[in-house]
Amino acid sequence: MACECDGRAVGDELRERGAACAGVPSANGEGFEDACGAGDEGLTCDDAPRHEGWGLHEYVLSCEAVPVDLRPKRIAVLCVGNRLMLDDGIGPAVYDALVAQYDVPENVELLDLGCLSLAMIDRVREFDVILTVDAVDDSGEPAGTILRYAPDAMARHVGITASLHDLKLIDLFDSAALLGYQAEGLCLGMQVENASPAEATEGLTPAVHKALPLLVEVIAGELARLGSPLEKRKSINQD
Repeated sequence: MACECDGRAVGDELRERGAACAGVPSANGEGFEDACGAGDEGLTCDDAPRHEGWGLHEYVLSCEAVPVDLRPKRIAVLCVGNRLMLDDGIGPAVYDALVAQYDVPENVELLDLGCLSLAMIDRVREFDVILTVDAVDDSGEPAGTILRYAPDAMARHVGITASLHDLKLIDLFDSAALLGYQAEGLCLGMQVENASPAEATEGLTPAVHKALPLLVEVIAGELARLGSPLEKRKSINQD
């Protein structure tokens, strides 16, 4: 069954299903759950069930693994935010964690962006799927809650899916479409506690910092179900 992509909080089931292909521990720490619904039956994400009439668009917005023949060739992860504005720096913090913890496949590009800008229009044509990671406010959820939504939900609804930045992914897509460029998109955000400090302050508030590893795992899971799993690096300081 497809997961709705309407800005709801990412619950335990979606977190586990989205991350399982990457080998991410389940929310309760008791093992792994197969995002493809395979469970203990020995299936892999290559055995993902196919939905009649679905294309890449439908799979990207679902929480199900993309069949091999539909997998995107090029994926971008845009980590958006200002490192000097407390929780607004969640995007760059995710970028740092991904670079430090994983080896990234050649078809995936991680980008550390201050804010989305129209300067990215020409780059849209280089990718089949673009994921954004951003700070979210006014969702009604506790700080540290992870939200998952379609690009148009982020821009065209008020409150729950309001990004802290003026240019949304859908704006970038709409502008690029005028030039004939198209890509699929998915937005992952985190409800913040304070993204507007009185003065420049680097770092995250405790609740957001505590949830950072989970957001990183969710992103790794999203990439895995798209067919481009990250490879976890071995600790340099292993005894």
